[in-house]
Amino acid sequence: MSECNIEAADPDNGTYFGMPCRPESAALVLVSAPWDATAPEGSSSSYAPDAMIEESMRMDLYDPLSPDEWRKGIATADIDYTIQEISQNLRQDVERLRAREEKGGGLMGGLTEDYYARKQRRIDEECRTMNDNIRSQVRGWIEKGKIAGLVGGDQSTVYGALRATAERANGLGLLHIDARCRMKSRHEGFEHSCASVIGDAAETIEGLGTIVHVGVRDFSATEHRMIRESERMTMFGCGSMAQMSFEGSTWQQVCDAVVAELPDAVYVDLDISALSPDNCPHSPEAEAGGLGFSQTVYLLDRIATSGRRIAGFALTGVSPASGGSIDAKIGARLLYRMCGIALRSQNNDTK
Repeated sequence: MSECNIEAADPDNGTYFGMPCRPESAALVLVSAPWDATAPEGSSSSYAPDAMIEESMRMDLYDPLSPDEWRKGIATADIDYTIQEISQNLRQDVERLRAREEKGGGLMGGLTEDYYARKQRRIDEECRTMNDNIRSQVRGWIEKGKIAGLVGGDQSTVYGALRATAERANGLGLLHIDARCRMKSRHEGFEHSCASVIGDAAETIEGLGTIVHVGVRDFSATEHRMIRESERMTMFGCGSMAQMSFEGSTWQQVCDAVVAELPDAVYVDLDISALSPDNCPHSPEAEAGGLGFSQTVYLLDRIATSGRRIAGFALTGVSPASGGSIDAKIGARLLYRMCGIALRSQNNDTK
């Protein structure tokens, strides 16, 4: 595999970080999923890939944690903008169904039950199609020996990527870093949504093993019970992690306790809402509390330092404001560090 020539980088070439690498010669390929059909009102995460590409072109790319890993190649797969178009077309239907639900499920404006049922079926069908699209893209790059990183879009886009990765790494562990557990079954009536994606994955993805939730601080009693009673799930909520620190644990000890729950091969699923609101001020899912940027990067670094291998990863939930925003800046910088740490982890002996 030829090394990426950073001297040939073009800040206007339309790739993440301006990298000149073609996917065929790169070690890591970033797949974009500009989709937010079932995200909360106010989300703009379908625009996140383009916004992060733009912000990433203005970054200095030296990272002390992974100083030379970019030389292995970080490439940008062609973005399928039909995903974004379909997502935007569905938003009106999603909001109409939500409005009906808020009014107790009654008819609105003389519209029939059949009308709502058809809208519901269309949304479910398009969500399945999106999942299959992402799964196919990610699986294709994995089969060519690449690490596949996903750039969302909302959290629901992770399902297809996670499924494709688990197909090639049986017993894959999932490190789910998020403000929410994402285990609300058929939330708002949708078969697939950003509120249910982790629960769906746990139930339906063969080869997926341990699931560790980190940073969660907004979840239902049912979700908490499901995790507590599960033999394959563990939760490190923001409250419990803070308590560990308050009682004398260093952040290294907290992170190592998280990593100890994971198997040798790990998928890192990071929604930006896991971070404190100052890192994602335009996200409709931002919550009080949360992880700092440096805390998050350190946690990811401990995975590679432990000898575990990051088999794939996703960054979702970035909601850029029009005209640029801190959200896209933070997202781009977090994405670059995820790429470097994932590449570095391939040097570990685990397969």
